[in-house]
Amino acid sequence: MEPLTRITVPTVDVLNALIAHEGPTWGLAVIRDTGRLPGTVYPLLERLERLGWLVSSWEESPERPGPRRRLYDFTAEGKQASIALIAARAQNGKSSLPLGKPRPTSSRGAVATS
Repeated sequence: MEPLTRITVPTVDVLNALIAHEGPTWGLAVIRDTGRLPGTVYPLLERLERLGWLVSSWEESPERPGPRRRLYDFTAEGKQASIALIAARAQNGKSSLPLGKPRPTSSRGAVATS
């Protein structure tokens, strides 16, 4: 397992969401739980898998209609490292926004009203 070289708030949000699921989960659930966009979440999941923090597999559920889902789960080392990283950030006062809360949005393009 390789260490994370860049730890952003979205990375911490994704790790928190994966820890909260306590087992394999799919990307759309992580998107829902973090409030992050797919263009942020899926590249993070791929990066974490490439670094050995996560493993992924295709869902094997013939009862569920629709396309198969890609399930992501921690490796043993990845889960330990994630918990340690989140604890260290919280201790240093660098915690992320609570899960499920909307992210701050830019006011660019907003119409001012009085």
